[in-house]
Amino acid sequence: MSIDDGRPLYWAPVPHVDAVPDRPRFGGVFAERNWRNVPGPFYAAGTDNCWVGRAHAPRHILYGGDGGHDSEFLYRQPRTLDELRLVLRGMADDPTIGWARDGDAHWTPSSVRAWWDDRSRLREWLTAKHRAFAESDRGQEREAATGLRDYLTYLDGDLARHLQAYVFFLDQGVAPSSRDRLPSL
Repeated sequence: MSIDDGRPLYWAPVPHVDAVPDRPRFGGVFAERNWRNVPGPFYAAGTDNCWVGRAHAPRHILYGGDGGHDSEFLYRQPRTLDELRLVLRGMADDPTIGWARDGDAHWTPSSVRAWWDDRSRLREWLTAKHRAFAESDRGQEREAATGLRDYLTYLDGDLARHLQAYVFFLDQGVAPSSRDRLPSL
């Protein structure tokens, strides 16, 4: 099953990680993940605040945190090998080794649904952060505002179907085909 751009709704990226040169070391802990991460195999937990990930993966990595520490997080899971390469390159610059790839072992259909049910919290945060970054004097924050806008568009658009496909994958162990009915969120 694919979406308008021809990419699959769910593609399992983890089996391809070891084939990518210069991949990051993974050390993030699921219980410490940034709640802004989109559910999936990759997530950030205690990443740095150097703001380097968007240089490589601007359609996947953003910055934000609680308490004034804007660490990196993943707002779109990779759905192709090329996207995976960009994401891994963006993760590789993290000196704290705060990225992880074991989300599939922790997310469940019910926890993905709970994350989705709490999306109004995310929307409020994205809207406020976008406003602050878009009006910033710092060029890097204004650039990150474009990613925040992209995340808002994704949240209101294709993300629901991508999460439905991910829930199918978690439940069935395979990506959905065009004949499969996607589960509800």
